[in-house]
Amino acid sequence: DQPLADQALAPLHAVSRLAREHVTVAVGGEGADELFGGYLTHCASLLARSVRRLPRWTLALARKAAARWPVSDEKIGFEYKLQRFLEGCAMHPARAHVYWNGTFTGSEKRSLLRSPLPGALAGTLKDLVAAGDHLAAYLWFDQAYFLPDDILTKVDRISMAHALEVRPPFLDHRIVEFAASLPNDLRIRGSRQKVILKDLMRDKLPAVVLTRKKTGLDIPAHQWLRGLLRPLFRDTLESASTRYSDFFRFAEIERYARAHESRRANLGYHLWGLLTLFLWMKRWSIETAPVTEPARTAEKVFGST
Repeated sequence: DQPLADQALAPLHAVSRLAREHVTVAVGGEGADELFGGYLTHCASLLARSVRRLPRWTLALARKAAARWPVSDEKIGFEYKLQRFLEGCAMHPARAHVYWNGTFTGSEKRSLLRSPLPGALAGTLKDLVAAGDHLAAYLWFDQAYFLPDDILTKVDRISMAHALEVRPPFLDHRIVEFAASLPNDLRIRGSRQKVILKDLMRDKLPAVVLTRKKTGLDIPAHQWLRGLLRPLFRDTLESASTRYSDFFRFAEIERYARAHESRRANLGYHLWGLLTLFLWMKRWSIETAPVTEPARTAEKVFGST
């Protein structure tokens, strides 16, 4: 068992339970975003190529201005997207894509951990990006890591908890091979994403469906961690601080918590991930010890940020 901090687990649990009242097998759309370029991060990665050509002082000024934007409780509010986009523009393209798919920056991880993490997921991604076809590299990464380690794991665990089988037709090997053969403009064209899928469905679905803004399963975690879930987070943090102080810098975690609770920053994703990790460690009686062998850190793979 491994911890999974995807917030969609909670609503997916409710959806799976409801579906199981009527059917034993369901069809899911997993894989379409990874094959046909459906994530906002794909557009961000392409747009960042132009932004990185601007003078460095321009990007630094923009990041300072974005940091002053009022904090919202939206899952991915404008200020959240803007700040993370600009932060990613200051990184190596491969590191930025990984960062936009995750939560913590390399510097944030270093500030929270007393020992470096061993291994880095996307060592090959840097070489693929350097080869020229950035979009193909990002799609490869999402298919190789994000899809099996997050999306499919999440759906499989929750659906089978309700004895519901979810089948992903987009992951039929023939569709995967077909998607891999497509030119990039049939995936993303300007601000349009999953172009070929939407074009194929134009005569089969109403326009309101084809043009509807992408909406994922979500819970108001940002709000809950300031209210409903605050006692659970605080109790969990207090318990963890007595057991795992050899691995985590809890003074830094406390700083994150206070900044979020006072609305000086929106760190709901960060706190949710930490809460998930600490509850998982408690559930399985995980003990920590300082890493004694040299770690292949992200800095060695991507270079410093």
